[in-house]
Amino acid sequence: MSPEPRAIPRVLVVDDEADILELLELALVRMGLEVVRAGGVQQARQCLDDEHFDLCLTDMRMPDGDGLEVVRHISERGLDVPVAVITAHGNLENAVAVLKAGAFDYLSKPVALDQLRTLVTSALRLPSSSAKTTEEGGALLGSSPAMAQVRELIRRVARSQAPVHISGESGSGKELAARLIVEKSARSEQPFVAVNCGAIPENLMESEFFGYRKGAFTGADKDREGFFQAANQGTLLLDEVADLPLSMQVKLLRAIQEKKVRRVGATQEEPVDVRILSATHRDLAKCVQQGSFRQDLYYRLNVISLHMPSLREMREDVPEIANQILGRLRGNTGVKFSPDALRALADYDFPGNVRELENIVERAFALCLDGVIAPADLQLMPAQSAQGEAKTGGAGKYPLTDYLDRIEREAILEALHQTHFNRTAAAKILGVTFRALRYRMERLSITDGDKAD
Repeated sequence: MSPEPRAIPRVLVVDDEADILELLELALVRMGLEVVRAGGVQQARQCLDDEHFDLCLTDMRMPDGDGLEVVRHISERGLDVPVAVITAHGNLENAVAVLKAGAFDYLSKPVALDQLRTLVTSALRLPSSSAKTTEEGGALLGSSPAMAQVRELIRRVARSQAPVHISGESGSGKELAARLIVEKSARSEQPFVAVNCGAIPENLMESEFFGYRKGAFTGADKDREGFFQAANQGTLLLDEVADLPLSMQVKLLRAIQEKKVRRVGATQEEPVDVRILSATHRDLAKCVQQGSFRQDLYYRLNVISLHMPSLREMREDVPEIANQILGRLRGNTGVKFSPDALRALADYDFPGNVRELENIVERAFALCLDGVIAPADLQLMPAQSAQGEAKTGGAGKYPLTDYLDRIEREAILEALHQTHFNRTAAAKILGVTFRALRYRMERLSITDGDKAD
C-alpha cells in the first residue's frame, strides 16, 4: 500500500560525506523542505523502499556504489521520484550517463546553491507519472506502432531535464513533438522558444543567442536579451541544429555545460536555466563523421533520441490522418474522400510528409465536385509517375534508397522545368512547401545548373 502524500515535500539526500550532507540539508530546509539523509547506496535503497519521497538527490561516487545504481533502483521499481545526481565538474560522460539512465537532471561539483534551488523547484513541479492528461498525445495523429512508440517516448522524456534530439524528414512533425514534450513537462507554464538555426546570419548568431549590451557594436542602442535569456526557466528548441557553423557550436556547448551565457559586450556571465531540445532533418551522426558538426556537442544534444516516422513508415495511418485534416477544413459541408482517393493517398510516398499531406488535402478540398474527393483531385502526379516507371521492370530499382532518390529527383526537375525554375511555383505543383522543396533540392544536389538538362 503506497503511503499518503505529505503536505511538506520530502527530499532524500544521498552522500557519504557528512559535511556535504549537512550543507545540502541546510539549503533544502531553508526552502521549506523535509530532508532525510542516507550515507550510501544501500541505505538509500532501503529508504526508497520504505518511505515516500518527492525528490532524491544523490552523489555519484560513494564507497558502496554510485549514483547510477540509485537511479536504476528508482526506475526498476517504478517509483514516482525524480532523481538528480551530483557529478564531478566538467565530467560530460557522467552527466550524459545519468540522464540516459533516467535521471531528472544533474548538478556539477561544487554545487551552486542557486542551481540547486532551481533544480529542486523544477523537480517538485513535475506532475505525477500516474496523472491522466486530457489529451494523451492527441495532436500526434495515427495509431500505428511507430506513432505509439513516439507517444510513449514523449511521455517518458517529458519527466526529465535531459536534452532530446528529434530527427526525421521535413514535415514529419518534429516541432510538434517538441511542443508535446514541453506540454507534459514541469516547464509547461514557462517560455518555449523555437529557433531556426539555418535562418540566422553567421555574424549575428552570438548576439541572437546570448544577447548584447548597449554599445557593444554599431546599432546596439540598448541592452537586449538573447534566445537563452528569453527561454530562461523554460525550453529552447534548436531547429535545424545541423546548420550551426562550427564557431557557434563551441560557444553553444559551453553555454549548455556551464548553464551560463555572456552577452556580447559584457564582462560577466549570467546563469540561465534552460532545457535544450534540438531537431534536424539531416543525419547528425553523419555530419559528425564529415567534420561539419562537433562530436562533443552531438553527444551533449543527443542524450535521448526521438525519431519522427515518415508517412512511408506508417502508411496504415494515412487515411486516418487525411480524414482528420479534412474534418478541420470541411466544417458543415460534408465533403468526404472516395475509397479510391484514400487508397491513392496510402500508396503515395509523401516526400513532404504530414505537411505535404495537409497541402494536398486542402487543394483537393478546393477542387472536388459534388462533395466527394476523387483521386484526380489529389493531383499526385509524382507518385503516379514513379509507379509507372516501376512497372517497366526490376532493373535499376536497387538499392531502394538510390532508386527512390532518382525518382524524386526526376519529379522535382520536371516541376522546375515546367515553371522555368520558379521554385515557389514548383513547390505548389509538387504539393510541398517552399522550404521542403529547398531542403530536397540541397539533398539531391539540384542547382540552377540543371536548367539545361
